[in-house]
Amino acid sequence: MKNYSDSDYAVNKYASGIVYRFADQTVEVTLEDYLRENPGRTEADFAVLKALSDELYLEQVRLDNAISQKTVSFHALEETVSCAVPSSEDLHDRAELRRCHAELANAALDKLTEVQRRRYLLYIDGLSTRKIAELEGVTQRSVMDSIEWAEKKLWKFLSEEKI
Repeated sequence: MKNYSDSDYAVNKYASGIVYRFADQTVEVTLEDYLRENPGRTEADFAVLKALSDELYLEQVRLDNAISQKTVSFHALEETVSCAVPSSEDLHDRAELRRCHAELANAALDKLTEVQRRRYLLYIDGLSTRKIAELEGVTQRSVMDSIEWAEKKLWKFLSEEKI
């Protein structure tokens, strides 16, 4: 892993694995680590989690930028909390939140049949329903139905989880 001094988002985006930065260390979970720890998972599952982690980091960067763009008078700085460095507890909470998101994504994907899962992951990776149908030798309608049912199952699962 390169030693980026950039934002957490940049470190995670340009790493091949999923990067977690803590106050005292940086940890990268590689594809090999993920597959070793989760024998029932695939590279596509890892790709989904990697995309989710990139999205979470990007959201954090946007939030940080929105906060830092606020103009505050110099004399009012003493009264603001936004100028403080995040505590180690906050950093731990972020890592815990990321872990929970990964577990939730895996649990949601487990609700799908193998066909739905494969087609859904290919679809969210950017393949068209037509291309997926060509790859699998089935009709486009069959692929569209699988994806539609997968989305319904995922929405149902996530709504029951009350996230």
